[in-house]
Amino acid sequence: MRDFFKRLFGGKEPETVTLSFDSVTGLLGEREAAARLILADQTKIPMQNIRNAAAQLQLIVNTIAGAEHDPVIHPRLKSIAKNTIPQYIRAMNISLAKELPEDTEEFYPAAIDCVKNCLNSIQGPGRYLQIVFPEEMKASRTGIDAIGREINLITTTLGAYRKEMTGIHEARTLHATILDTRNDLAKANERDQRITQRIQEITGRLNTIETEVVSIPDDPLMADADTKKKRLKELENHKEEKARIYAALSMTAAHVLRKAEKIALKQKHPNEISILKQAMILLSGHEMPDPVELESVLNAACPVAERMIGSGEIALKNKEERGVFSDINRFCKEMGTICRELKEQEVTVRDAQEALLAHPLIMRTASLEREKGQLKIMLEKERTAQKELKQWQQKAEEQMPVLTEEFCKKVGSIIGKNVQFQDHPRTTA
Repeated sequence: MRDFFKRLFGGKEPETVTLSFDSVTGLLGEREAAARLILADQTKIPMQNIRNAAAQLQLIVNTIAGAEHDPVIHPRLKSIAKNTIPQYIRAMNISLAKELPEDTEEFYPAAIDCVKNCLNSIQGPGRYLQIVFPEEMKASRTGIDAIGREINLITTTLGAYRKEMTGIHEARTLHATILDTRNDLAKANERDQRITQRIQEITGRLNTIETEVVSIPDDPLMADADTKKKRLKELENHKEEKARIYAALSMTAAHVLRKAEKIALKQKHPNEISILKQAMILLSGHEMPDPVELESVLNAACPVAERMIGSGEIALKNKEERGVFSDINRFCKEMGTICRELKEQEVTVRDAQEALLAHPLIMRTASLEREKGQLKIMLEKERTAQKELKQWQQKAEEQMPVLTEEFCKKVGSIIGKNVQFQDHPRTTA
């Protein structure tokens, strides 16, 4: 009838209590201490009964050890008993001699182990003693059964205790997680403020640099810098034109000398082959050769090609080739001169470059550009870090109500009441 009315009108709602979030640690500690006291109180008698039963078993084993055999039993049974009793006594003594701890959680597995070993002894060597010592073996089984019943009582109590302790542990874990998340969020806010400050400082410096760069063309020193730039450009153009002429003459001469080398290989003239190869190495090298060496090598190689041209072994294909080999003395001197001038122009251009780079305004511009590049990299890193930080903050803030709700329910299930926290007024369980 009571259940009927309960279903009809609904059960009474649990009482709601308001707690301080920080007070839960003490509450859980009290619940844990109470659970331990209850466990100790409810297992005290079963534990004592188990100790008494174990002592009684030890007396039975001692009785069997000192008992006389029934004179009317079959000789075969006497032989079996004689051989089996020492094994059984030794096994039972080992099982019963182990001290049972005072702590319930340690006592419980030790008692189970004792019962298991005693059963193994009875079912092993003890099975041969059933006929010889029927009363003692029956009493032994009765003693083991008594221990088993008491263990079952402890099992129920210990199960409830462990369930309670599991809930307390889970509540403490949630409490620590919430505190850690709160602390991490506070640290994240501080870090976000520091990042924002650095971004403002970097952005401010970049704006200052832009202003300085824009003002540079109006600097009085700019005219001198422009003159140096114009002079450098003229020198570079002159050098490039000279280099183009040198490259054209080099490729033309090298093409004909390569033909001469092939002919020399066929005719097996090693001296000519060596001279021609050396000339082509100098003409096709990436580095500008020494002018004196170049002129000397060409003076040795060009007559070889000229002889082959005169004998008809080499046919000149265009006016460039004919221009080069129409006067090889002039060509060799011209190549030496151009090579020498290019080397001199390289030095002149390098000096002009260094003079321009050393100009105060140019140095200032380069320094600002370098700083600007470095600051942009730093700014990108700071913005990426802030974006990732805000993403984490958002996830953590979304998780906090979920964790708090779960914590409320967990604490509520432990104390049997609805729980709400003073610092989380909308969160209840």
